[in-house]
Amino acid sequence: MKRRYFMKSALAGGSAMSMVGLTACQISEKADNTETKPADFDWNEITIGQLQQKMDAGELTAVSICQIYFERIDFVDPMLNSVMELNPDALEIAAQLDRERQEGKLRGPLHGIPILIKDNIDTGDQMMTTAGSLALLGQPAPDDAFIVNKLREAGAVLLGKTNLSEWANIRSTRSSSGWSARGGQVHNPFCLDRSPCGSSSGTGAAVSANLCAIGIGTETDGSIVCPSGINGLVGIKPTLGLWSRDGIIPIAHSQDTAGPMARTVTDAAILLGALAEFDTKDAPANLPIGTIHSDYTQFLSDSGLKGARIGVASNFFGFHSEVDKVIRRAIEDMKDAGAEIIGDLKLEGRSEWGKAEWTVLITELKADLNSYLATRSDLKVKTLAELIEFNKANADTEMPWFGQEIFEEADKTDGLEDPSYLDALKISKSKSREEIDKLMDEHRLDALIAPTNSPGWPIDLVNGDHFIGGSSDAAAVSGYPNITVPAGYVHGLPVGISFFGRAWSEPVLLKIAYAYEQLTKHRKAPEFMKTIS
Repeated sequence: MKRRYFMKSALAGGSAMSMVGLTACQISEKADNTETKPADFDWNEITIGQLQQKMDAGELTAVSICQIYFERIDFVDPMLNSVMELNPDALEIAAQLDRERQEGKLRGPLHGIPILIKDNIDTGDQMMTTAGSLALLGQPAPDDAFIVNKLREAGAVLLGKTNLSEWANIRSTRSSSGWSARGGQVHNPFCLDRSPCGSSSGTGAAVSANLCAIGIGTETDGSIVCPSGINGLVGIKPTLGLWSRDGIIPIAHSQDTAGPMARTVTDAAILLGALAEFDTKDAPANLPIGTIHSDYTQFLSDSGLKGARIGVASNFFGFHSEVDKVIRRAIEDMKDAGAEIIGDLKLEGRSEWGKAEWTVLITELKADLNSYLATRSDLKVKTLAELIEFNKANADTEMPWFGQEIFEEADKTDGLEDPSYLDALKISKSKSREEIDKLMDEHRLDALIAPTNSPGWPIDLVNGDHFIGGSSDAAAVSGYPNITVPAGYVHGLPVGISFFGRAWSEPVLLKIAYAYEQLTKHRKAPEFMKTIS
């Protein structure tokens, strides 16, 4: 079914249409008739605050906003392949939220705001939760993930689910970021033949292309910050445990987390606080519990760089000379704004805890995925072993470009009581955390910085990704927070700068990241170039 037909069918239901009114219909027709280029969109870069102002003023409703984004998706996404599935309940949900607004009942800053989420997050509705795999197609998940329930309570409108690197990029060493058997290949809106990175590829491309207001990705190591950086977005990988991992198709409980992906630090901070809550039923984070805030916008300050002590994590540099130039310019900008920059700091044990990380990931993958699959009574597969056999039996659709050697390696692991796993877990967590904490203590740092990503590489289904560098692993392995902000461009391709630090230091990192964003304002809407010429 074409997306446009879906939208007209949904509107014909009546209850949603009654909330739209003539004005919204006219807006929808205008979008349909005058958009001749994907970069031409009246709502490019519109923020949560601006949408709330328009709803408060009666210029828009939650229903009309959904309509416009559905039309935008219908027009633009055939080029991007970023949206896996639209929510057939979206307009009904929006209509209910409009009724509440008319009655003076507002749930908070997300009331009526449309959002897209990654297709590895459970929703107990009519949509599938598949991690991009044909093996998980069938019935929807039995209930909402913890964070989806929080989203609904906050009044957000779930527009749909986004494409991703299948199984969050943990199936093969030769995968193409953004490819899944269910959704195909996601494309980067800045340049359509370039990678969107992954595994939150669809969320990154969709939010950047203004197909929604905000989005949610998930990360084990780099899967929020890399697609955020490469698509010119703000991405937050929270401290492990700040957002619940309940109902998210797992890789590894000791590193997995969901997080916001947005076009501004403010919008990312709004979403971060709305879903932040310690979940006693979640897997242990093995971190001392810190303070969790319901409003992280309170920490945003234009003067957040003044007096901030920022360390340069120099062993994350050197993979691309043009990226280094972008980040050096960022450093000079921060100095001009009053930050104290402490250079040439190294995380000396990176290779040691990086090697241990792999043992942790593949061991937890088998245990955690088996536990998750057991919660889904409708599925064709119940274990990782059965999933491997499914992929073999359906190799023409599931494995036309790359295999499943990581799955096969993980299936040979001996469980969470295996001494080699326990040793690796101790090394990876203790070493990474000790190194970050030591640097920050010795130099009295507020944050560490490093380049988030290389420029997007050409999509190559035959050979897989050409990833050459990034800095996600320090925060990912330790479970510490990481925020990426647009820092500039290399030949028109976005590059991000990462701010990371101690556990539960989101308030400090957001203060610095926001001040940098406001100082530089590097974010711009993508132009949908066909190729780099």
